[in-house]
Amino acid sequence: MTDTQLQAEAIEAGTGVSALITNSRGEYLLHLRDNIEGICWPGYWTPVGGRPEPGESLADTVAREVAEETGLTIPLEEFTTVQQRNAEHLGKGPITIYTGHWDGDAHALPLTEGIMPRWFPVSVLSRLRVPPWCREAIALHRNARMSSPVSEDARP
Repeated sequence: MTDTQLQAEAIEAGTGVSALITNSRGEYLLHLRDNIEGICWPGYWTPVGGRPEPGESLADTVAREVAEETGLTIPLEEFTTVQQRNAEHLGKGPITIYTGHWDGDAHALPLTEGIMPRWFPVSVLSRLRVPPWCREAIALHRNARMSSPVSEDARP
């Protein structure tokens, strides 16, 4: 099977991408999705993301989605893949999670999708309407960050 055929299968299976963007305070950038019928996760707080266009790699997709939805062009690194196992109107299929870092003002972003972007500390997430796949991705990210060894250069 060719890469193009695999990519087409991934799109049909519901593959998506999402960018966990953090700041220096350890907060996560989430945006409130429009509460309209016909979109995945209406009225939920999620990281920016989307689905690939035909022939587009997942890395190109996440970079495009972040730029389109927020105006940001930041380095993004593939982190993990989580599964959506929800009602059809809420989304199903794998979501490849990328990570990035940005210390800017969320209120100043030129958001083109959703209602508003905000920075949130992990302690607040339990009080927000956040999809299970997003909670899982953030928990995996937090655990990976806490278990990462500190390099000699980073010690005071």
